[in-house]
Amino acid sequence: MTGLRVTLVVPCYAEASRLTPAAFEDVLPSRPWLSFLFVDDGSRDATSGVLAALASARPGQVRVLSLATHAGKAEAVRAGVLEAARSQPDYVGFWDADLSAPLEAIDDFVALAGRRPDVDLVIGSRVNVMGRDIRRSPARHYVSRVFATAASLALDLPVYDTQCGAKLFRASADVLSVFAEPFRSRWIFDVELLDRYQRLPVGDGRAPRRARIYELVLPAWHEVPGSKLRAWDFVWSFIEVFGVWWRRR
Repeated sequence: MTGLRVTLVVPCYAEASRLTPAAFEDVLPSRPWLSFLFVDDGSRDATSGVLAALASARPGQVRVLSLATHAGKAEAVRAGVLEAARSQPDYVGFWDADLSAPLEAIDDFVALAGRRPDVDLVIGSRVNVMGRDIRRSPARHYVSRVFATAASLALDLPVYDTQCGAKLFRASADVLSVFAEPFRSRWIFDVELLDRYQRLPVGDGRAPRRARIYELVLPAWHEVPGSKLRAWDFVWSFIEVFGVWWRRR
């Protein structure tokens, strides 16, 4: 991977008690091509101190972007991607701070993108099949499956899992343009992201946009206690998915 540069945006809001700095540090020495951009989304706990210490420990591969006020995950990711793009990486993506998806899986994402130059978006997918270690509560699993079906119908896209917090994008001008404007939703911006990408011009001689999206089944995903999603957020997410469907009409 000589010359390759990958930046992962890690949105953080009040994550001081859930962050595991050592896990982020441990993956970096053997991956000189990888860097993290942590976005502190206006946290009021000790998150900023934890991130500052991590950046100090790995100054060449860890940076911190601090937002003045709490703007939500969608805006934290958007601001992070645009900031990461300034250093012109080959790929930019985002990863949930709780590391429910193991960081080592990024190797699979980068390898897939390298083998498939026709693919622009590699999105993680939590599929509990034999040989995979996917652990989540039954309630969240079934709600997520209903939501995923609704999102697939709204997007007219056979996507299994829009909401997995592990994604990698080719840092091309057209892909980055998807992040130019704020997302409508704080939580289901992943659905909006796929909708925006599908709306981009195809380009001469290139495959349809939907053919440039690849779902990569994660080797493991473990639900971590302390999610900031509440019951009303699930309800509102379905309303917002309906909005995506309506606008596509």
